[in-house]
Amino acid sequence: MSSGRNKNEQKFIARNKKAFHDYFVEETYEAGIELYGTEVKSLRLGKCNLKDSYCDFRAGEIFVVGMHVSPYEQGNIFNKNPLRDRRLLMHKREILKLFNAVRQDGLTVVPLSAYFSGRRVKLEVGLCRGKKLYDKRAAAAERDAKRTIDRKMKEHNV
Repeated sequence: MSSGRNKNEQKFIARNKKAFHDYFVEETYEAGIELYGTEVKSLRLGKCNLKDSYCDFRAGEIFVVGMHVSPYEQGNIFNKNPLRDRRLLMHKREILKLFNAVRQDGLTVVPLSAYFSGRRVKLEVGLCRGKKLYDKRAAAAERDAKRTIDRKMKEHNV
């Protein structure tokens, strides 16, 4: 029985806007995430925060650290620690590629967004290079300049 929804439909749960402020995103990857039932129910309600999270490598596996999934209100004893480390599900060669990039090039793996792809929860992770303070200032100045140009264009078109 089909529910009438497209299996490839994506419903966003949370985005990590701070990651785009602090890093240059060089590549993105899609990863599954290992969750318990009450965590999935909480995610369906949109109770997730990726703000200070990052990915860590342990024994050939990749984990997301610092991702906050609020406890499910009706979950009582089945709720888990909201900040627990969660294993990401990726192909071994992708994990090795990310691990080598982090070790050799000094890059960081950061979660960019969490979303539902059909019934499954997916995490978009980015291979990122840290921005320096002057990069952040340049990006802010560029954003402000674009905003003022758009404002002036809108005034002249009205």
